[in-house]
Amino acid sequence: MKRFATAFAIATVLALGIQAAAAQATLKAVKDRGELWCGSNGQLSGFGMPDQQGNWTGFDVDFCRAIAAAIFDDPTKVKFVPLTAANRLTAVQSGEVDVLSRNTTWTMSRDTQLGIDFAAVHYYDGQGFMVRKSQKLSSALELNDATVCVQQGTTTELNLADFFRSNNMSLKTVTFATADEAVKAYEAGRCDAYTTDSSGLYGVRTQLAEPTASMVLPEIISKEPLSPAVRQGDDNWEDIVRWTHYAMVDAEELGVSKTNLAEQMSSANPDIRRLLGVEGQFGESMGLTNDWAARIIKAVGNYGESFERNVGQGSPLKIARGLNALWTKGGLQYGLPIR
Repeated sequence: MKRFATAFAIATVLALGIQAAAAQATLKAVKDRGELWCGSNGQLSGFGMPDQQGNWTGFDVDFCRAIAAAIFDDPTKVKFVPLTAANRLTAVQSGEVDVLSRNTTWTMSRDTQLGIDFAAVHYYDGQGFMVRKSQKLSSALELNDATVCVQQGTTTELNLADFFRSNNMSLKTVTFATADEAVKAYEAGRCDAYTTDSSGLYGVRTQLAEPTASMVLPEIISKEPLSPAVRQGDDNWEDIVRWTHYAMVDAEELGVSKTNLAEQMSSANPDIRRLLGVEGQFGESMGLTNDWAARIIKAVGNYGESFERNVGQGSPLKIARGLNALWTKGGLQYGLPIR
C-alpha cells in the first residue's frame, strides 16, 4: 500500500510538472502560429467592435494590438474572437483565446475559482443606468417600481438587485441572454431603464436610433475594475499582458507618445531609456526584444492616447478620464516602475 501511495505521489508530481510546462508555453504558441488570439466584445462601441469591412477598433482592441506589437512588431497580427458574457471566461479556460480584453470585472470569485488570472485594471468603471429623457428622472433613486433591462449571468444583474434591495425599492427585472437583446428591449420601450457598466452605457447610446433621447443617470452603484484575463499557470505570459498595460501608463506619465517616440529614443532620462529599451534587458527577461515597449507606443500610443482616441474627447462617446486619469491628475492609473 505504501509503495502504491509513493508511486501515485510521484505520478501526480510528474503530471503537475507536465501541466505546468504546457501552461508556460503561451508565448511560444503565439509566436509559432504567427498571431495572437484575443477575446473581445464585438458589440461595444468605443471598446471592441468591427466595422462593416471587418476592421476591429476600440480601447480593448488597442490593448490586444499592443501585445501583438510587443511580440511581433506588428499590431495587425491579432485574431479577434467575439465573445458574450456567458462564454468569455470559458474561452480563456479552454485556450480558445490567449487573452481576454473585453469589459470583464475582476472579482474575487472569478480570480480564485475559475483557473484564470487578471493582469491589471485597464479601466476603472462602475455600473449605471440609462433612461429616456422624457421620463424626467434625475436620479437612480427615482426608479422605485421600475422595469429594468439587464443581461443575465453578469455581475450587473447581481449589483442591480443589491442596489434596489439596499434602498428599499421595488424592482421588476427583465433579463436577456445578450446585451444586444437587452438594449433592443429598452429601445422598444419594454423597460424603463437599461443598466450595465457606465462605459457601456455611453457606447450603447451612440448606437440607438435616437441617441439624444436617452441619458445616463449620475449614480454609480458599484465598483467595476475591468481587467484583461489569462489562464492560470503561465506566469511569463501573465507578465507580458500585465506589463503591456503598465508600459502604456508609464509612457503617458513620462510624456512619451506616438508622435514624439523617435526623439524620445535619445532622451537622457533613465526612466525613459529603460522604458524604450535603450538601457537594460527588461524585454529579454520576458522572452521579448528589449524595445518591446517602444513597439507598443509606435503601434497604439500611450494609455492616454488610446483612451482619448477610442472613448474620450476624440471619440463620439466623449467619456471623461475620471478615475482613469493618471494618479498625478486625480485618477487611479499608476504606472509601475520598469527597472
